Amino acid sequence: MSHFTRSDQPPQEKQAPPTGDVPQGDPDGLPEHAPDTAATAADHEAVPEQGAAPEQKAATDEPTDRAALGWRDRHPSLARAAAWTTTALAAVLVLATLLLPNDPNRLTPNEFLRIPVEGIAGAALLLLLPRKVRRPAAVLAGVVLGLLTLLDLLDIGFIEVLGRGFNVVFDWVLLGDGASFLQDSIGRTGTIGVEIAAALLVLALLVLPALAVVRLSDLMARHATRAAGTTLVLGTAWVLSAALGLQIAGAPLASRSTSDLVQARMDGVSATLKDERAFAKEAASDPYHHTPGNQLLTGLRGKDVIFTFIESYGRSAVQDRLMAPGVDATLAKGTERLRAAGYSARSGWLTSATYGGSSWLGHSTFLSGLWIDNQQRYRTVTAGDHLTLTSAFKRTGAWRTVGIMPGVTKSWPEAKFYGLDHVYDSRELGYKGPKFSWSTMPDQYTLSAFQRLEHGKPHDKPLMSEIILTSSHNPWAPLPRTLPWNKVGDGSVYRSIEKAGKNPVDVWQQTDKVRTEYGKSIQYSLNSLISYVEKYGNKNTVLVFLGDHQPVAKVSGDHASRDVPVAIVAHDPDVLKRISDWHWTPSLNPGHKAPVWRMDTFRNRFLKAYGSHPGPGSPR
Repeated sequence: MSHFTRSDQPPQEKQAPPTGDVPQGDPDGLPEHAPDTAATAADHEAVPEQGAAPEQKAATDEPTDRAALGWRDRHPSLARAAAWTTTALAAVLVLATLLLPNDPNRLTPNEFLRIPVEGIAGAALLLLLPRKVRRPAAVLAGVVLGLLTLLDLLDIGFIEVLGRGFNVVFDWVLLGDGASFLQDSIGRTGTIGVEIAAALLVLALLVLPALAVVRLSDLMARHATRAAGTTLVLGTAWVLSAALGLQIAGAPLASRSTSDLVQARMDGVSATLKDERAFAKEAASDPYHHTPGNQLLTGLRGKDVIFTFIESYGRSAVQDRLMAPGVDATLAKGTERLRAAGYSARSGWLTSATYGGSSWLGHSTFLSGLWIDNQQRYRTVTAGDHLTLTSAFKRTGAWRTVGIMPGVTKSWPEAKFYGLDHVYDSRELGYKGPKFSWSTMPDQYTLSAFQRLEHGKPHDKPLMSEIILTSSHNPWAPLPRTLPWNKVGDGSVYRSIEKAGKNPVDVWQQTDKVRTEYGKSIQYSLNSLISYVEKYGNKNTVLVFLGDHQPVAKVSGDHASRDVPVAIVAHDPDVLKRISDWHWTPSLNPGHKAPVWRMDTFRNRFLKAYGSHPGPGSPR
């Protein structure tokens, strides 16, 4: 095959030098088609020797020219439409990530019709950057947008469930708890599916915004003059909108939500770190820390005291128009049943430190007398020796202290902090029946096991018990039902009840359904506890029961209070006489006019009412 010199090449094939650092392209964002050098070389080599027949040359050239054409050349209209569509989607994605609110109540179309100042500033910066720096900067900007969007989505989820935003310092551990809850509720297969979907979403949030910003930055570079003019117009519109206070459905047209959220997160991290140091000092200061055991709880000596938490039992259960009728009827009937058995009750309201979940924060706040509203505070207090209500009973030496924890499925080192001689977790309660969604066992079985393992046995000391009832934990389907106590057995009887129950997925599809089932679960828990006191209580029984937090917003509603009912039930009149100055309601239902206290104030009030005094040298 012959070799050709530069003089042999046709003049029209000589390439012109580039006019800039970016090749010019069509208005649709696609670069103009560049000749395929490999195909050109093949064309040159395919030129026949002099004297070859014209027919042979034509037969050789025609297939080579067709092979050189790409799909864009073969379908130019389709290529142009695809390019415009991709560019439009990239712009919509970037705009959506810049304007996405972190509050579910603000997820309205009007929020996405505003002008984001961050987009204008970002476009101006990309236009000024040189080519080598522009693309890496675009990738970084897209990844940052994706991360901020992920945090916004976490905020939305946490607000829906816990009534607060996501804390970037210490809330990551709660994602694992959420996965465990899903597995208990919908099974391992369903949980794996959710986890895969979540992983794909995170990957998409990191990749797609980056690709979108890169595409838009390349388009602006190809049309720099037009892009600069558009950026200037949008910037002027933003300044005028901000100066005039223009709004769309109550939201400012000139948006700076992304920068405000970034600043808020930075302030939140700083406040969290300061709070951690301040709380450590607060937890170390306890007026009852040095109180001798013989001066604690003298007004309850000889009594069997039971502290019982009812999961998600909040003000909504007692006062919501849909759920309250059934729950209020249960409380009214329960008050009469207990009165007939010789018991009296007083009830009030406590404002919980948590909402919708994280029950352990409510438990620790109630028992420690400290406001524990986040995981870091919980770790700090449980790592120390702050006096809790339960450990106060242990310090006296006058009670045996036990915990009944059906929701605990593995080792629980906090038992030492709470001063419990023994903890019966889900593995030690002898249950042979099925789980009811998240709840490992029905409340009636939990109380039956408590009677069999501890309360019904003879002791040389009275008993102080902490019991967690979990049947009212979401998703509130399927639900157990109350049985005769002699039919509970080892729990096998619940198999048919669980199979006949409702599916959580079906219940959660409608708000009214899930609220109705929640109300039924509270009625079941209350009935189990009231029935237990009727059957197994005695003249020395003192029961303190309360909710740990309100249910999730889907049940309690947006902006619901954090109040939960609390009640004290006793056979001995002197027990309730000691709290007469609390002005609590004389029934199991607190009513609208009952006092409302913060949950962290209960410990000191309780210790004082029953004879405890601050130790020598303790701060006032």
